[in-house]
Formats: sequence, structure tokens, C-alpha cells
Amino acid sequence: MKAKGQQLFKQPMRLILIVLIMACLIVFIAYPLVQIFLASFISNSELSFAGYQRVLSGGQLSSSLINSIVLASVVSVLSTAIAYFFAYVFAYVKIPFKMVFNGIAILPIISPPFVIALSAILLFGRNGFISSSLFGMENANIYGLHGLILVQTLTFFPVAFLVLSGLLRSISPALEEASDNLGSTKWQTFARVTLPLSLPGIGNAFLLVFIQSMADFGNPMTIGGDYNTVAREIYLQAVGSYNMQSGAALAMLLLSVTVILYAIQKFWLGKKNYVTVTGKPTSARRLVSDGPFRLAVITICYFISATVALFYVLVPIGSFIQLWGVNNSFTLEHYQYVFSIGQKAVVDTFKLAAIATPIGGLFAMVLAYLIVRQRFAGKRLMEGLSMMSIAIPGTVIGISYILAFNQAPFAITGTALIIIAAFIVRAMPVGIRSGVTSLQQIDPSIEEAATNLGASGSKTFFTIVLPLIRPAFFSSLVYTFVKSMTAMSAVIFLISAKYNLITASILAQVESGRIGVASAYCTLLIILMIAAMLVLNVLTNLFTKRWTFERKGKKGQVKEVAQDSISL
Repeated sequence: MKAKGQQLFKQPMRLILIVLIMACLIVFIAYPLVQIFLASFISNSELSFAGYQRVLSGGQLSSSLINSIVLASVVSVLSTAIAYFFAYVFAYVKIPFKMVFNGIAILPIISPPFVIALSAILLFGRNGFISSSLFGMENANIYGLHGLILVQTLTFFPVAFLVLSGLLRSISPALEEASDNLGSTKWQTFARVTLPLSLPGIGNAFLLVFIQSMADFGNPMTIGGDYNTVAREIYLQAVGSYNMQSGAALAMLLLSVTVILYAIQKFWLGKKNYVTVTGKPTSARRLVSDGPFRLAVITICYFISATVALFYVLVPIGSFIQLWGVNNSFTLEHYQYVFSIGQKAVVDTFKLAAIATPIGGLFAMVLAYLIVRQRFAGKRLMEGLSMMSIAIPGTVIGISYILAFNQAPFAITGTALIIIAAFIVRAMPVGIRSGVTSLQQIDPSIEEAATNLGASGSKTFFTIVLPLIRPAFFSSLVYTFVKSMTAMSAVIFLISAKYNLITASILAQVESGRIGVASAYCTLLIILMIAAMLVLNVLTNLFTKRWTFERKGKKGQVKEVAQDSISL
């Protein structure tokens, strides 16, 4: 411990950096959680359990918690089952246009959180295309539990697919071939070899979807109807009824559920060992290339993919329709509204996301570098605080920020700083994990060589480390920007007259029945994000190439090692 302290004091810049980062984590993660915890037990400056009593008394608040658990359970089972089917077909069956599956998987990541819900209204609402135009149904109702199950399943199953597809493709074919050679049927091989080996992935996917469903705010607000969920009820208690104690108590219960599930996912499933890739040479998996089984599974996969695509295509179409289901004439009025009255929300969102993106991306890379490469007291605490936000639902962050930053010493409510901080805190864990994974694959001797040649710590980081972890840095930038542009559950508490956001405007338009304007906002948001990702990719390549070129004449040998590391 003493040696670590002496080493830190020999490098004052690194010490200052560690103190600043730790201070940011304490102020923007730990302090708000402490405030919401205290608020759940305090009423009128006195200790009170009224908030928890109200939540657990069996009334509306209690039912919202039960409703969320029921919804999350059903959605998790359905999403995981569909995702596993997709992933299995992707890994074991020869199918044309596999890129379609990847495209479907990326769609919910880059789209606003309630696009599927908006499309469900356009398809199955009272004036929906299918419910009214095709089947002539009157008073069709998509709102409620059934609507939420539909939209959340379609929204979250691609996330589970991303988890399961990588796991199934990594299973060694040698084990399945051995089972076949011992006389097992295809079904027996699947039931006794493939399925048990994929159980960790199934568990991870289930818990991941469960947490996302519990924390989902946009879909319940859009299509929930009378079916209250806990995330929506927290917002209604805090903003609608201004009962902060009940909102805080409900938020603490939601936080407890998500933290427990995250801990199970992290420590229980993470310790399971199902190693099948041993380094020994194995033949490539023989994919199913013909037969009725292949035809059947391909048909089902394309039907589901077409259904998801239909939901996303309807939003741009709906943005050009005067009044969906009533007056289907072409119009540009919705875009005229967005670019005139609604322009402020677009500009504010883009400006704040543009500020948060480089700060969040760089912050995550520096933090990952400190965690992997540096030794100092409090490193575990820093890592724990930085990763904690991955288990905190957005509504909990939103209400905790209101409680923490509405008074001295951090009175920043209503400013851009609080929104930017919420953006960064929500996106930071993904960037840190990407940076940690990349740094663990790079030999520390490269940085030691730069240090021995006289480079300072900052120069080593910016000219050696950052170019080497370029893919992780780019992922962090893209994820921070996308999450900032589509953020809703946290920032819905933080917007003010000075700063409005697109997602809040979309929600306001949906609540007032202006589906066309909401569709125009969503379409513009998706176009902006795709364009921004392309620009970020170009800028990242441009800067890292320049850094590499500058190093070429000075440290040719280092460059060769660096390129090898990047290619890995």
C-alpha cells in the first residue's frame, strides 16, 4: 500500500486524474443513490416508512410492481425462445441473406425506445391498418398487457439474439460429431449436447431481457393503457402527484430487483465453465443445406424478420400520412411542424448528445485504462461504481438526480450539465467493458517501451493506447451518441423549458394523439443516428491513421506490434 502511494505521488498528473474520476463517480452515481435512499425514508424532515407502506399495502403502487414482474417474466420467456430459435438457425442452417438477421438485431439498438409501440398503434389501433382496414374491426384495442407483450418481445428479442448467436457459433462441432458417431439422433444430440452447453447463454439472455423489460419506460407510457408498470408509476408519483417519498420507495424496490438480477447474472452464471474451444484443430460445422427442416425454419425466420421490418417501415410511412386510418392523403405537414415548432427539441438533443459523446467515450477509455493498467488504492471501488449504473434503471437515475441536484451544494437542475451527466452515466458501462476487453488483449510492454523512451503518461495514452483500442473507442462513441439521442426514462425528469429533447417531444405527441408528428420525429431521429455513426466511423479512422502515421518514422518497430494488436 505504501509503495503504491509513493508511486502515485511520483506521478502527480495521474494522481489528479484518479481523484477527478473518482470524484465524478461519487458525485454522479453514489451521491444520487444515497439521496434517493434517504428520501424513501424521510417525509417532512422526519423518519417515515409511509412510502414503503403505501407501496406494499396492496394498492396501485403494489400492483404496478407485480404487473412489471408478470410482464417481464412473459416477455423474457418469449424473447429468449424466439432468440434461441433464430440463433440456432443462424449457426446450424445454411440460409441465404444472413445479413438480414444482423440488420434486424441492430434495429432496436439504433431506434428510439418506442418505435415498435408506435407501429403497433398504426397496425392494431382503432384506425390501424390491419385491425380496421383489413379486418374491419371496430374499437380495436392494442393498449394494455397484450400490447406490451407484443411490442416488448419484438423490441428485446434481438438483444437476446445477440447474446445467443455468438455462444451457439462458438460451440465446438467436435462434441456434436462425437454424439452423432455414437448413434444419437439429431434431436438427442441437441437435447444432450447443444442445449446444455448453451444454458449459460440462455440464462444471460433471459436475465438481460428481464432487466430491460422491468426498466422499460417508453413502451408502457405509449401503449400501456390501464396496465401500470413500476417505471411508469415512479414517473407519475414523482412528476404527476409530486409524492417524492412514494416514488423514491418504488424506485428503491425496482433498483433492488434489477441489482439482484444483475448480481445473479454476473457472479453465478459468470462462474459457470462450459469451455468447448480448447485450441485443438476441429473441422468446420456442417450446416444443414437441404430438406424440409431447413425449409420450415427458414420460412419461420423470414416471417418473423418481415414482421419486425414491417413495424419499422410503418413509422416513416406514417410520417407522410395526414391522419392515419381516417385521412390517408400524402402530406409534409408533420415535417414542417418538426422543422419549425419542434426544431428546438431536435437542436437541443443533437447539441447535448454531441457534447456528451466525446466526453463519455474518452472518459470510458481513460477509466478502462486505469482499471486494467494502473495499480492504486480504491481501484475496485472505482470499477464497482463505474459499472453500477448498468444495473440502475433509467427512471431511478432520473428521480435520484432530481433529489440530489435540486439544492446546494450541487444545484444544477435545469442546466445542460445534468442532462449530459445522465447521458454519460447511462452509456458509460458499455464503453468501459469494451475498453477493458481491448486493453487485456494488448501486451503492456508496448506502453512500457514508450515510457522507457521518455514519453509522458498522457502522450503514451493518446499516441499508443488510444489508437490500439480504436475499435473499443469507436464503439464507446457510437453507443454514447445513440443512447444519448434515444434516452428517455432518465432525462424525462430532467428536461426544462430551456432544454427539451426529441424523445420527450415524441411522447408528448403520442399522448396528444398526433401520431404523424411522432412518426416524423422518429424517422428524423433514426436518419440522424445513422448519419452520425457514419461520420464517427470516418473521424475515428481519420484520427487514428494520422496518429499511426506520426509514429511511423519515430517508432517503426512499435508500429508493427501495434498493427498486429489491432488486427487481433
